[in-house]
Amino acid sequence: MSETIVRTYDSVEALKNVEEDLLATGIEQEQILVDKANKQVKVVVPATAEPEIVEILGRHRPID
Repeated sequence: MSETIVRTYDSVEALKNVEEDLLATGIEQEQILVDKANKQVKVVVPATAEPEIVEILGRHRPID
């Protein structure tokens, strides 16, 4: 089963850094949605990968 994980950041630069980090970890581009208007990153991953993704997203200091 897939999970959608959403985090909001305070800058577009943070969004770019998060996306690069996720891609470097092996997450496919199709699984990542960057919403620049709302400064959010949404990642769709299997439930088993959720802890790792949450840790990666947390490295970039989300505001939510």
